Amino acid sequence: MNIDIAPSTILLVVAILLLLSVLVSKTANRTGLPALALFLLVGMLAGSEGIGKISFESAETARFLGIIAFCFILFSGGLDTKTHQIKPVMWRGITLSTLGVLFTAVMLGAFVYWVTDFELLESMLLGSIVSSTDAAAVFAMFRSKNSSLKRNLRPTLELESGSNDPMAYFLTITFITMIQQPETSIWSMVLIFSKGMGLGLVMGFIIGKLMARVINGVGLSSEGLYPVLSIAMMFISFSLTETIGGNGFLAVYLSGLVLGNSNIIHKRSLLRFYDGFAWLMQILMFLSLGLLVFPSQMTHIAGIGLLISVFLMFVVRPLAVWLCLFPFKVYHKDMLLVSWGGLKGAVPIIFATYPMVANIPHADTIFHIVFFITLTSLLMQGTTLFKFADLLKLSISEKVVKKTVLEFDSDTIKSVLEEFTVEPSFRCINHTIVEMELPKTALIVMIERDDKYFTPNGSTVIETGDRLTVLADSKANLNTTFQALK
Repeated sequence: MNIDIAPSTILLVVAILLLLSVLVSKTANRTGLPALALFLLVGMLAGSEGIGKISFESAETARFLGIIAFCFILFSGGLDTKTHQIKPVMWRGITLSTLGVLFTAVMLGAFVYWVTDFELLESMLLGSIVSSTDAAAVFAMFRSKNSSLKRNLRPTLELESGSNDPMAYFLTITFITMIQQPETSIWSMVLIFSKGMGLGLVMGFIIGKLMARVINGVGLSSEGLYPVLSIAMMFISFSLTETIGGNGFLAVYLSGLVLGNSNIIHKRSLLRFYDGFAWLMQILMFLSLGLLVFPSQMTHIAGIGLLISVFLMFVVRPLAVWLCLFPFKVYHKDMLLVSWGGLKGAVPIIFATYPMVANIPHADTIFHIVFFITLTSLLMQGTTLFKFADLLKLSISEKVVKKTVLEFDSDTIKSVLEEFTVEPSFRCINHTIVEMELPKTALIVMIERDDKYFTPNGSTVIETGDRLTVLADSKANLNTTFQALK
C-alpha cells in the first residue's frame, strides 16, 4: 500500500478485512466451502483489480509475513499434537512427508515439463512448490462438521502435513539455486538437506525442552506474559536454527511438539492463545496473498492451471500415497482418503513468492499457476472431503473423540475420585503441582483451602491443610499420585 496513507486508514482497512474474513468463515461453515478459500477471495476482491483497489505488489513483504505466520501455524500444530496419537503412525507420516513430497515434486514436474514450455528445472520448481499438504485446510473442514477419522487417519494426515513442509522448502530452494547457479551439484544439495534436517531435529528438541523448563521455573507475575515468553523462544528456535544452517520450520514444529507433550503451567491458556493466533495468522496470510495476485493474469493460465491441478489431484497425489503406504499394508480406501486429503493451502503460495524474489524466469506465471492450483484444491477437495469420508465410511462423530479442556493431558476416561488432606509432613508443601510430576492419567481437579474451593492449575502452590480432590483412571494411579504428594 502507498506510504502516504494515514496509519488510522491502514488500520481501518485491516480491521474491515479481518472482520469480513471472520464473517465469511461462518458462511463457510453453513455452505461447506473452505474458509481459507474465502479468505483468499476476500483478499482478491480487496486488491488492486478488485473493488477495494488496494495496491500490494511486494512479494518480498508477502514472503516475510508468510514466514512469521508459518512459524505460528507450525508451532500451534506441534503444540496441539499428542505423541501417543502419532506413535502408531510415525513411519507412515514420515514416509509421506519425505518420500511422498519427493515423488509428488518429481512426477508433477515431469508433467509440467511435458505440457508447458517451461525448462526442466523450472518445471521441477513448480512441482516442488505444490508438493506439500496443508493441515489447517483439512482439519478446519472436519472441525466445522464435528467429525474425525477412523483407523488413525487423522494423526497420519496431521503428522504428514505438519512435517512435510521442510522437505518442500528444501526442494524449492534447491531448484532455485540450480536455476541461478547451474554448476551446483545434486550431492551438495543433499548434504545441505541432511544438515538442515539434522540440525532442525536437534535444535527443535533442545529448545522445546528448554521452553518447558523456563516456563515452569521463571515464575512470572502475570499469566498473560507466558504466551509472550513462548513467542520469543519460538522465534529464537527458528532464527537460531536458520543461522547455523538448520531447517528453522522443522525446529519450530518440533519445539512445539515437545512443549505440548510436557507438563507445563498454564498449558490450557497457551493452547487457546496459539489456536486463536494461528487463525489470525492464516487470515492475514491468505489476505496478503490474495492482495498479491492479479485476477486478470489468472484468465491466461486458467486452462493449463486446471490441467495441472486435476493431474495432481487424480494422478500424482494418489500414486505418491500408494507408493508410500503400500509397504505398510494400509487399506485401499484409507489410501483414497489420504490422497483426497492432500489439500493445498497458504504454504505453496508462500513458497511461490521465493522465485519472484529471486527473479527466476516465469516467476509471475509460476506464482499464478500455484495460486490457481491452491484455490482449485480448496474448492474441489475441500468441499467434498467430508462427504468422501462419509462415502468411504471412515468418518466418526466428534462426540466420540471430544477432548478434555483440563490443564494437563487427559485423553483416557477417569473413573476414580478421592480426596486427600495435605498433612504437615507431606513433601508437596510449598511446591507447585507441575513440580510434583504426577501421573498423566491423574488430575487434581479441586482444592479446598480456608473453607473456599477453587480449580488449580500447574502453577498452584500446595499448602498445609489443603484438601485435594484427585481424579484418576485407576486405583493404582490414584495411589501413585498420593505417594508422589506424600
